[in-house]
Amino acid sequence: MYCRSVCCNRWSSEERLDGKTVIITGANTGIGKETARDLARRGARIVMACRDLERAEEARTEILEDTGNENVVIRKLDLSDTKSIRAFAELINKEEKQVNILINNAGIMMCPYSKTADGFEMQLGVNHLGHFLLTYLLLDLIKRSTPARIVVVASVAHTWTGLQLDDINSERSYDTMKAYGQSKLANVLFARSLAKRLQGTGVSVFSLHPGVVQSDLWRHQHQCIQVAVKIFRIFTKTTVEGAQTTIYCAVEPHLDSQSGNYFSDCAPARCSRAASDDDLAQKLWEISCSMLGITWQ
Repeated sequence: MYCRSVCCNRWSSEERLDGKTVIITGANTGIGKETARDLARRGARIVMACRDLERAEEARTEILEDTGNENVVIRKLDLSDTKSIRAFAELINKEEKQVNILINNAGIMMCPYSKTADGFEMQLGVNHLGHFLLTYLLLDLIKRSTPARIVVVASVAHTWTGLQLDDINSERSYDTMKAYGQSKLANVLFARSLAKRLQGTGVSVFSLHPGVVQSDLWRHQHQCIQVAVKIFRIFTKTTVEGAQTTIYCAVEPHLDSQSGNYFSDCAPARCSRAASDDDLAQKLWEISCSMLGITWQ
């Protein structure tokens, strides 16, 4: 049983995750940390996949003290470096007997132009390509852990733009908002494509918009924007509120028939026309595989 409050769409459930293993990228801060806290409270083994190990250890200590769940571990993962992603996946495949829930949560937002270690535009590289490769490398283990779920934290920002397939790395021109929107559109398309490929396997896939959340994602914005976010914080979500839809997609037991769908405020939501374009999704899939040097049918 669950309920959602009218004011902030908080979702609550007594569903337990004892004996389940959950990987959460970017679990050391923001909605990732609140997701880890909630799922740890439900009894899951939590693997915090983080780049900043010092902040991750601080978050882990806080989660342990709050939940009493000592089965929370930290593993190094830098989504801007495919070598780090491969090393992380190799370790997980060696150490973990199962991965029941993968939450692709980590992300960066509207940062100045820069490139990942592999030469990808940073927002596309971290938000989409890094998680695309991570999911690919863990998928066999996830399939052996069914019923399983893959949750992709996207954003309503996916409606801001289309995919620039002829300049996907934004090398000819770079707009921080459009590049972020493109990476989030890629998230929704990836979840849609992956769900279709995993039909009948026992693995469900969901993408979601967490809401406009008071978090570190705003750190790259102009000071005026940061001030505006603080002024209008009454209309934004706390990190606890922002984590609710992620938790819902990970925990709610009756969602398997909605695999591939996009969610907001703990309910199915409409995505953009571009995000529903299967031809575009296939083109993105092929380009992503080519950029990463992998074969994934």
